[in-house]
Amino acid sequence: MKNKIILHVPHSSTNIPLVDGYTVDSNSLASEILKLTDWYTDDLFASDDEEMIKAEFSRIFCDPERFTDDSQEIMAQYGMGVLYEKNDEGEDMRKVTPALREKILNNFYWKHHHKLSKAVDTQLNLFGKALIVDCHSYPGKPLKRDLDKNPKRPDFNIGTDAFHTPQQLIEVSKSFFENAGYTLGIDWPYKGSIVPLEHYNKNKNVQTIMLEINRDLYLKESTNDKSERYLEVKKVTAEFIKTIKKCL
Repeated sequence: MKNKIILHVPHSSTNIPLVDGYTVDSNSLASEILKLTDWYTDDLFASDDEEMIKAEFSRIFCDPERFTDDSQEIMAQYGMGVLYEKNDEGEDMRKVTPALREKILNNFYWKHHHKLSKAVDTQLNLFGKALIVDCHSYPGKPLKRDLDKNPKRPDFNIGTDAFHTPQQLIEVSKSFFENAGYTLGIDWPYKGSIVPLEHYNKNKNVQTIMLEINRDLYLKESTNDKSERYLEVKKVTAEFIKTIKKCL
């Protein structure tokens, strides 16, 4: 048995399991889904050799990468905490009651995180080490609610964690994308990478790195239609996964 990278895919789904609380129509929801979904990341990162943990619900329904405590979540001040209440324009989108919040967190958020934790624990028990790749994409132009407004964005970005991302992973990533001819941001335009809370800042054997792909590389502008470079980007992503697996 060989160790596996855990591919965490939090934002590829368009599924809204419950419409409770939404105050906008289906067209408004569809517009927000088009804008915020990490389109096809479940396919771009797919690998028969690794283990994928994919959120089966849209981020505008429940964002598994946000803290559940709004006081810890910077995006909560924009109405885009763990349960989005405003859209990217800052307009009201959903009213979340305490009962609805509890229902969604218990039935969706925590169940997803349990799957991620179980996958990490399995790798730790078998091999003493676990590596998570947090799999994302991002729009070529900043969203209105983005904290980084720099319009010039790299082809790829790696997000790191000071405790859980070894310097070797960063250096290997930099070399890989430089040799492949792509520009790379490091914690730019987005930063960080997920770690299960029970291991966060406690166990250095749980390693993590985020890889984000600029959607302008693989989608036609302002759509979710795949461009002619889609397969090229998928191939590069697969090679990156194989390259960093050597660090395990």
